[in-house]
Amino acid sequence: MKELSSFNKYFKNYKHLIVLNVVFNLLYVFFNVFSFATVMPFLDIIFHPDQGVKVLPKFALDINVLKDTFNYYITLVISKYDSKEAGLIFLALLVSLIFFLKNISRFLAQYFMAPIRNGVVKDIRVALHNKILSLPLAFYNKNRKGDLISSLTADVIEVEHGMLSVLEVLVKEPVTILVFLIVLFSISMKLTIFVFVLVLLIAFFIGTLGKSLKKPSFEGQSKLGFITSLYDETISGIRVIKAFTAEDYRKKQFEAENNQFLKLMNKVLVKRFLSSPLTEFLAIAIFSTIIWFGGNEVLAGNVEDSVFVFYLLSFAALIAPAKSFSTAFYNVQKGLGAIIRIDKILDSKEEIEEIAQPVQKSQFDKCVEFKNVSFAYNNYDNEPILSDVNLKIKKGDLVALIGPSGAGKTTLADLLPRFYDVLNGSIEIDGIDIRKYAKRDLRNLMGVVTQEAILFNDSIKNNIAFGCDATEQEIIEAAKIANAHDFILQMPKGYNTIIGDRGMNLSGGQRQRLTIARAILKNPPILILDEATSALDSESEKLVQEALNKLMKNRTSLVIAHRLSTIQFADEIVVMDKGRIVEKGNHISLMSKNGLYKKLVELQAF
Repeated sequence: MKELSSFNKYFKNYKHLIVLNVVFNLLYVFFNVFSFATVMPFLDIIFHPDQGVKVLPKFALDINVLKDTFNYYITLVISKYDSKEAGLIFLALLVSLIFFLKNISRFLAQYFMAPIRNGVVKDIRVALHNKILSLPLAFYNKNRKGDLISSLTADVIEVEHGMLSVLEVLVKEPVTILVFLIVLFSISMKLTIFVFVLVLLIAFFIGTLGKSLKKPSFEGQSKLGFITSLYDETISGIRVIKAFTAEDYRKKQFEAENNQFLKLMNKVLVKRFLSSPLTEFLAIAIFSTIIWFGGNEVLAGNVEDSVFVFYLLSFAALIAPAKSFSTAFYNVQKGLGAIIRIDKILDSKEEIEEIAQPVQKSQFDKCVEFKNVSFAYNNYDNEPILSDVNLKIKKGDLVALIGPSGAGKTTLADLLPRFYDVLNGSIEIDGIDIRKYAKRDLRNLMGVVTQEAILFNDSIKNNIAFGCDATEQEIIEAAKIANAHDFILQMPKGYNTIIGDRGMNLSGGQRQRLTIARAILKNPPILILDEATSALDSESEKLVQEALNKLMKNRTSLVIAHRLSTIQFADEIVVMDKGRIVEKGNHISLMSKNGLYKKLVELQAF
């Protein structure tokens, strides 16, 4: 159960509720024992009406003392009203009171359990979400999105049931079993030792069977994550699937994975469902043995008949908690696989670390400088993506990065806001290594516009103001500069229009202009534009390029471009190939060199 230890921290905020839950569970067990004990005086009144108890026995933890105490008060009532019926009425009222207190205690135990259960699950979801926000981009390069979604949904639900079962196992059921075992021992040591040995053998058998659930449960949750990934890919790539008539291929792939998941879950559920009937059958087998063995004790005069009935009821009362105990144990074993997967995310290393006392930075003054920068993605066997890159970008300059696909342009741009950290060398802003700045301060200096317009299923207004505390007028002004205001006004609800998942209710040019408006509203001193117009048609490109020109005015800009016509007037054009800078200069000087830049320009012109 070492996997559960990592979740102890989530219970700290609910200690007082846990204490109350334990208290009321103990009261429930106490009243439960007494509710069964009332059968003894009832049987004595029915079958031995002339045997009353005249003297109150001294208190002792003994079943006969408890029986005689009940009989003493019933005898007083019968004597006072000179009626055995009065004794039965008194006993009926007493039983009603005990059952009322028993069920109130059970309700209150569950009442205080509800906020523990829901609160802990809420805290785990928050921890997972916060962790996902803090993890570096490299983490998402290595892990499937479906696995993450599965952990946030199915795994958390599985843990919820497991945790609830753990609390039940640790509090109510063991105490119930222990108390009734004590009662059974107090009635007949010889009979109970025999029963206890059988119970231990059953517990060992069920425990062994339960542990076998852990591995298939873990495999099943992993398979569910892969299936979730297939769902996501099918929805995202439905246009391509239909275009290539790959529906049958996709169906077979999904059905194969789903059948494997079916087999794993059948294996888990068969073992899980076996626990309850198996426990009940074994308990009834023992119960039958008790009737035979205990009946002989009554016939021999070693145990009173009413006490033996109480013994039978007490043992019968053990069956329900034993079944709950075994079912809860199975739930815990099944939930351990989910806990391991959640822990894997929560324990993931945050590779982009911040120093203890970072330098505060609120403005950009001089220049950005890449010094002997090298970088490699760990998931590609450390093959270098960038090698010995040196580049200086002065404040107010427009620097363009061009080169063939895979040259390292986007990777170089991603290093500036510390989406990744350099392997060797350094990146400095105003002469200070960016690793010494607070990440929040560093990224507040920058605005990013990428080729893929990343928008959220929210209103246009909230997408433009994403991450900013802006007034409505400021949002409108940003939209006007980005050439977005006119088309926004034509939308059904204007700035309050919901744009759908990833902004799918808008055209590509409209989506891109919203991302530009978002960058304008942020008003950053440094801009990173990653092929912001390459996926657009000519008309949309013109509108977006006009918006970009307004955005870049009086700002330091790092632009990645494939369409070279858009960057011919850059202050400096940097040509990259195979992770290195091979040429630098303006358009005229580079064309005169007859190098890679001229070749790329001529290819595009052709």
